[in-house]
Amino acid sequence: MKSPRAIRFFTILSISIVAISAISWAGLGRITAAIPKIDAFAGLDDRPKKESSAINYLIVGSDTREGLTRAEIRKLKVGGPEVAAGKRSDTMLLVHVSKKRDKAAIISIPRDSYALIPEHKNSQGKVIPAAYSRINSAFNWGGAPLLIQTFEEMSGLRIDHYIEVNFVGFVRMVDALGGVEICTKRDIDDPKSHLVLPAGRHVLDGVDSLKYVRTRYFDGLGDLGRMKRQQEFAGAMLRKATSAGVLLNPVKMVDFIGSALDSVVTDEDLSQSDLLTLGKQLRNLSASNVRTLTIPLKYYNYRKNGVSGAVLWDPVLAPELFNRIKNDEALLDKVKADPSASPSIIDKFKTGSAADNPCKG
Repeated sequence: MKSPRAIRFFTILSISIVAISAISWAGLGRITAAIPKIDAFAGLDDRPKKESSAINYLIVGSDTREGLTRAEIRKLKVGGPEVAAGKRSDTMLLVHVSKKRDKAAIISIPRDSYALIPEHKNSQGKVIPAAYSRINSAFNWGGAPLLIQTFEEMSGLRIDHYIEVNFVGFVRMVDALGGVEICTKRDIDDPKSHLVLPAGRHVLDGVDSLKYVRTRYFDGLGDLGRMKRQQEFAGAMLRKATSAGVLLNPVKMVDFIGSALDSVVTDEDLSQSDLLTLGKQLRNLSASNVRTLTIPLKYYNYRKNGVSGAVLWDPVLAPELFNRIKNDEALLDKVKADPSASPSIIDKFKTGSAADNPCKG
C-alpha cells in the first residue's frame, strides 16, 4: 500500500510568509508593488461564505525550471525547461492565520488527492466538462482559479489570498539565508534525489536543501518519512529566517528580499497595505504557535472513475478539520487526564509545531 505523496518543498510556505513580513519590517513597502500579480479568482462567483476575520492563504509551489542556471540544473540532476516545459503544482499548502493573528496552521494538501475538477474553459476557450482526477490536475488545466475553485468545493473553505512560489525561488532564498542547518539521525544515500549525507548536523545550501526535502528512498519510510523531514526543515528555516543574524544583516536582508520578489506571484487583491499589515501581525507570531498538519486520508493508491494512484480524504476527519478552520476553532484540544478519553484533533491529524527541532540535545 503506497503512502500519500508528500509535498516536495514544504518550507516554501514558511519562507514566503517570512519574506513578505521581512519586506514590511524593513520599511520597504514600496517594493511590494513590484511583485507580479495574477487574477487568481477570475470567474469565481459562487464561493463559500467568509465565516470570520481569520485569513486563509493558498500557497502553491511550481516546479518550473525557468531561471535555473545550468550549474544548478547539473547539481540538482533534473531536466531543464526544454525537458520539463511549463509549470506544474509540485506543492500545495493551506495556511490559516487566526482572527487574533496569534496562531497559524499549515496544512499540506496532497497533490494526488482524488478530486472532481469542475467544468472549465481551456486555453483555447473550449468548455471542458467536469471530470475526476487528482487535484494537481486543476492547476495544470486551469491555473490558480481552477485550483482554488476545486479546493473550495472540496473543503467548504474560502481562500482569501493566493501566493505562488517557483522552483528557483526556494533554492535562491535558502542561499540568501546562508544555508539552513539540519540534523539527520542516520546516513542518507538516495539514488533518486542524489543526496548523500552522513548522519549528523549539516548546513545545506539551496540546491542540497531542495534535495533533502524531496528525498524518500533511503529509510524505507517513503513519503511518511519525507513529510516528517519536511516539517522539521520548515521549522529550521523559519528559525533561521527570523533570527537576528538575518533580520539585522542588511546584505542578507536585501538578498533575501530580492530572491523573494523574483520568485513570488500573488493574487491581485493582496495589496501593499495587506502585506504591510500581514508583516506586522506575523512579527509577533512565534514558530511555536505554528501548527503543521496534513489533510487526513482514508485510502492510499485509490482507484475510481479512471483515476489511479490517488489518495482519498477521510470522510469524517477531513470535514472536522475544515469545520474547525472555518470557525477559527483551536486545532489543539486541551490534554485530558483520562487516558481513555478520545484523542485530540491534533493527535488525529498527526500534527507538529514549526518549532520542532530534531537537533536539540
